[in-house]
Amino acid sequence: MKHTNRFFLLLCTLLGSGALLAAQVEVYLPDPLDGDLNQYCLDIVGGKLNANPEDGLQVHTCYSYQGELGIDQAMDPAMIEKGILNITGFDVCATLPDISVGATVALTGCTGGSEQQFVISENGHISPASATNLCLTAGKETTLGNNGRSRHQIKSLTLQECSADLTAYQSWQTRESLD
Repeated sequence: MKHTNRFFLLLCTLLGSGALLAAQVEVYLPDPLDGDLNQYCLDIVGGKLNANPEDGLQVHTCYSYQGELGIDQAMDPAMIEKGILNITGFDVCATLPDISVGATVALTGCTGGSEQQFVISENGHISPASATNLCLTAGKETTLGNNGRSRHQIKSLTLQECSADLTAYQSWQTRESLD
């Protein structure tokens, strides 16, 4: 996987990230919560080209306010329609090795296996196909990126019981750019 990641990073550098991500979307929470710069998006832990898929998925300030989607946030909309969350710039998919309350979301090579299958409901809930009572949920606590030196905000991402009380943290949408 490291060779594949290096290939994509090199390709992004040569073509410019906008060219590679032109037909991609970000998955974001429409409620701004406590967002300072923008809303929150699904994001690989780490920063853009320095993101590390081995550290999993988190919730982070959406980069679209900068004029383009972040390579560590941009997903393939056709795969989302199939219930797979594929971050194309790193060629990884959201994976749930553990499907229980509090479980975190890993990133692995895309296999299409059951641990990578999600159901996206009309109300924006993203749930494991095998446990639709659980939802991808942003944490309530916020930290600042770059060890507190950045205005970018970070929240955890875990599976929690789907709940009307958590709608702001569990209802996701997609967009190609900041409206």
